[in-house]
Amino acid sequence: MWGLDRFSGHSTPSGSPPPQNRSFSPAPRHPSHLGPGLAARPPHNLQSSSLDVSGKYNPSTTSLNSPRLPNGSGLKQQITPPADFADPLELLEQIIGRPIADKDDGHGEEGQDQWEKPADLVKDVGFGGRSIHEFFEDEEEWDGIGNLNSYDDIAHSAMEYERDKDKFEDLHRSILACDDVLKSVEVSLTNFQKDLGAVSAEIETLQSRSTAMNTKLENRKVVEKLLGPAVEEICVSPAIVKQISDGPIDHAWIKSLEELEKRSKTIESKSKGPDKVLAVSEVKPLLEDLTNLAIERIRDFLVSQIKALRSPSINAQIIQQRAFIAFKDLYLFLAKHHAQLADEIAQAYINTMRWYYLSHFTRYRLSLEKIPLYTVDKHDALGDQTNHRGAASRSAQPAHDALSLGRRIDILKRASSSALPSHVAEQSKAPTYLETPFYAYNTALIDNASFEYSFLTTFFTNLSFHAVSQHFNSIFGPTFALGNTFTKHLIDTSYDCLGVLLCVRLNQHLAFELQRRKCPVADGYVNGTNMLLWPRFQLAMDVHVESVRRSTASLSGGSRATLSLTNSTSNCKESTAPHVLTQRFGQFLLGILALGSNDNIVSITGEAATSDIEPVGRSLERLRGEFEAFLMKASKGLVQGRRARFLENNYSLILTIVGDAGGGLAKEMREWFEQAKEGLREQ
Repeated sequence: MWGLDRFSGHSTPSGSPPPQNRSFSPAPRHPSHLGPGLAARPPHNLQSSSLDVSGKYNPSTTSLNSPRLPNGSGLKQQITPPADFADPLELLEQIIGRPIADKDDGHGEEGQDQWEKPADLVKDVGFGGRSIHEFFEDEEEWDGIGNLNSYDDIAHSAMEYERDKDKFEDLHRSILACDDVLKSVEVSLTNFQKDLGAVSAEIETLQSRSTAMNTKLENRKVVEKLLGPAVEEICVSPAIVKQISDGPIDHAWIKSLEELEKRSKTIESKSKGPDKVLAVSEVKPLLEDLTNLAIERIRDFLVSQIKALRSPSINAQIIQQRAFIAFKDLYLFLAKHHAQLADEIAQAYINTMRWYYLSHFTRYRLSLEKIPLYTVDKHDALGDQTNHRGAASRSAQPAHDALSLGRRIDILKRASSSALPSHVAEQSKAPTYLETPFYAYNTALIDNASFEYSFLTTFFTNLSFHAVSQHFNSIFGPTFALGNTFTKHLIDTSYDCLGVLLCVRLNQHLAFELQRRKCPVADGYVNGTNMLLWPRFQLAMDVHVESVRRSTASLSGGSRATLSLTNSTSNCKESTAPHVLTQRFGQFLLGILALGSNDNIVSITGEAATSDIEPVGRSLERLRGEFEAFLMKASKGLVQGRRARFLENNYSLILTIVGDAGGGLAKEMREWFEQAKEGLREQ
């Protein structure tokens, strides 16, 4: 037994080293802590093998008068008792009052070593305030210690400990590593706590600042509620300033300009009021600078658009619509704040458009002059045709009949169509009459004039009608003069009465078109064109009247037959067939009546004049008188009965030709010839 061997001084060898740092005590075992965070190991059953049983036999007690071995001695030092020292076993038997087992009871089978003694013993044995006698007499305590013969279990537990030593060492290292991790976690938590404290302090600071800012905000809201409307009336936002100074000129720019104009009016009214506001005097110079900047940008914009009008092959109407009409408020702003500059811009536009229209219509006139025209001169007069061609006209027709209206009246039906393009006019090879180029030029001129007048009234809204009319005349004056020159060029050498009268009707149509488009400023050009056409018509009619008069003067008794419409040469002196001049006179009269009658023009164009054309009526009366004189002289060579028949046949032919003509003038002519015919029957 461990305690007896220790006191007898014998050393018991052991096949395995005793467990280190173990304490033995017969007292109840105190719980031990292996390390931080490791739970205490539960107590072992007395019947099981445990290393804690070594604490049952700690011989280091106060009842034994033996020196305490130092820790870690491992019982290698032998103790020699004195000579008079009693046998401890006997003494122990006397103390406990019962015999102790024989020394050899602790040995195993014969030839085996004694039990190995533990290297470390428990220094202090807890007797619970009792004496050793009381301690051993206590049966429950003795049962708690167990049977001393359980040393086999203890040896077995020591062997298990040796086998589990590596596991315990790994556990120990893991515990140390956990200690390190926990230390780092502790450091991190400590730092986090410090940071959290700093954040908490900052939050408190921010909270105090937020409270102060909320107070300031409430104060500012109160002030803003009182001063906001007044400040809003006079201030200009930075967005408007940036837009006017740097932004592109578009509809957003115009809105910014309107806002600037609104602020300027407000500041102007406040500056003149009885209450003087210091902010007004401070803002007013800034607004003036911004206004001057806007004026400068408007000037540059308008000048650039005017320069674009001088570009080759440019359509001025597109620029007028997209650049001028769309931004007309810019010019109004310019005219209000800088009238002189606005007048200069307007004058620059006038000069540019004068050049534009004059140059384009000059080129257009040159293109129209390349159209081949039929020549109608004095040799195509009514009486001269008779003298030159005579009866030959019965077998051959001229290339064109200047005295027949035919399909030439169809141009009045196309009067609402667009003008003839210049490239088509240049490439035209078919000859035509003078009314075609006249209509093409004047239609284009009236279209452009009405559009320009509409533009002027829309863009220059700040000007009066008189000022707009002056601008229009300044622009179109040279172009209208060019149109008058072109009209003179067409009619000066022509004696085409039907062509001139067609031009009169076309000019009348243009006058109605100007009225529909509400363009009174071009009435002067239309009236001037009429003043060119009517004298030429009268002159051409005089040529026809004079030619008939000459034909009458040249008549003789023997020459009448050559003017007959019949081809028979026998009894030509006694023929009563209509004269060839009658046929030509009837065709010419039909054309004049168709163009001179208002009813006919209404049926063709849908435009009604106030009355029939008076100059036409007077001219026809003169021509009719000369024609009647011609027939009277031509019939003098016939007997009385045949003379009447001759005149009746000529009158009937004329009535047949003009029978379908409408209008008051045609009706008047038919009545006259019917009365003349009835007068012959009464004779």
